[in-house]
Amino acid sequence: MYAIVEIAGQQFKVTKDQRVIVHRLDAAEGDKLKFDNVLLIDDNGAITVGAPAIDGASIEASVNRHLKGDKVIVFKKKRRKGYRVRNGHRQSFTEITIGKIGVKKAASKKAAETTEEENA
Repeated sequence: MYAIVEIAGQQFKVTKDQRVIVHRLDAAEGDKLKFDNVLLIDDNGAITVGAPAIDGASIEASVNRHLKGDKVIVFKKKRRKGYRVRNGHRQSFTEITIGKIGVKKAASKKAAETTEEENA
């Protein structure tokens, strides 16, 4: 079972017990988070697609730690002018562990009914 969920403005394909590094979230280490913007769920071949999100579906996760990415050097230069600027940047990230991928029964039944209607 996997799901495609939007976290911090980016889409991730997640499975249970997977560790994901996302852009910095405003949560303390050890906090439990719930993401409701689930775009797709594949439950052993039964695919449910949202329009744009699936109603009643959610992903539960816990925050493991906050970390920083590798340093990126930004260097600007204008030739023959003596202009040189060197800056560095380190992006802040949060590592989360995906817990439960949940969907309410009503949402999955509704999706199955619309799939059957489209096939007919």
